[in-house]
Amino acid sequence: MKIMSDIFFIKKALALAAKGKGRTSPNPMVGAVVVKGGKIIAADYHRKAGTPHAEVLALKKAGERAKGAALYINLEPCCHTDKRTPPCIKTIIQAGIRKVVVAMIDPNPKVSGMGLKELQKAGIETVSGVMEDEAKRLNEAFIKYITKKGPFVVLKIAQSLDGKIATDKGESRWITGEKAREQVHKLRNEVDAVLVGIGTVKKDDPSLDCRTRGGRNPFRIIVDSKLQIPLDAKVLKHDDGKTIIATIPPRPPFLKGGIMNSPFEKGGCRGIFSKKAWTDYQKKINLLTDMGVRVLTVKENAGKVDLKTLMKELGRLDITSVMIEGGSSINASALSSGIVDKVMIFSAPKIIGGVDSIPSIGGKSPALLKNAFNFKNLQVKKVGEDVLLEGYL
Repeated sequence: MKIMSDIFFIKKALALAAKGKGRTSPNPMVGAVVVKGGKIIAADYHRKAGTPHAEVLALKKAGERAKGAALYINLEPCCHTDKRTPPCIKTIIQAGIRKVVVAMIDPNPKVSGMGLKELQKAGIETVSGVMEDEAKRLNEAFIKYITKKGPFVVLKIAQSLDGKIATDKGESRWITGEKAREQVHKLRNEVDAVLVGIGTVKKDDPSLDCRTRGGRNPFRIIVDSKLQIPLDAKVLKHDDGKTIIATIPPRPPFLKGGIMNSPFEKGGCRGIFSKKAWTDYQKKINLLTDMGVRVLTVKENAGKVDLKTLMKELGRLDITSVMIEGGSSINASALSSGIVDKVMIFSAPKIIGGVDSIPSIGGKSPALLKNAFNFKNLQVKKVGEDVLLEGYL
């Protein structure tokens, strides 16, 4: 009965924490429930980085009633001062809480068990690991960000049953149904950023906004090695400073045997660059910057943006989660570079067929099946008329 009650109240804390989806980054989602006499007397959740934490909000609501009560939290309370708000441990101790139950230990090495130890030193009973798997899944982006210093990456694909994303003529709107598209906009509301390749921008001219009621627009990242983006692209028309173009570092042209050579000696940009072309390239960077676009130069890999390095750069910008919504090429690059953590595949009940149609994953196939990408914890569910397959790599 005691175990069941702990699970019941941690479920409440998890449900509260989930209300902060898409709002708390780079902080975790946290919910707190104050229980006395088997009844909830106060509860709240963390809303935004820089604002009070869930524990503080819930204890403030409880007031004097918190003395002798139990506190249920989905994440170990913080005990360090290297942040914008004071540590919660002191508030919990001062409130007279007798017991603290947490779902998971904080992965942040500045906390990681030390919060519970401080509570124990103050004579407070502690319990951890209640619904731990569910808690880790809820804050999977925070865990990746805090332990690997980079964002949690979701590869989202909308395809036919036979794995095609477009006909040979490039027609792709709309393979999946309305419910699936609504789900994608909800996901945009929950992640920090969406990422596409320049091919998607040139072909579809997407806005990459969120059209969910009450939603907020994520950062928009365009991988554009050669800086080909049209200046009238819809994605550049947002006036929120959240558009980022990732390109490779330009190198000025130089004379060799009397010929002006390309600044891109390797990869897909081989050829002759005139002095005018080089000047135009620099002007475009200035124009994009003046439009409020951040141009992020990332080291190259075979003439393309190195996606692993890009993820590290995004982590430095406190971007904790990225959803890739690209085409065949960027999907293949993301998988082969090893940056993908989770895959969400929306499959429509239709077959396009044809060897000339465009597959969801481009590039070269592995020589051996043992080198294929394998899923774990695969889940399948219906979304309208479509099927969503969700799993981890």
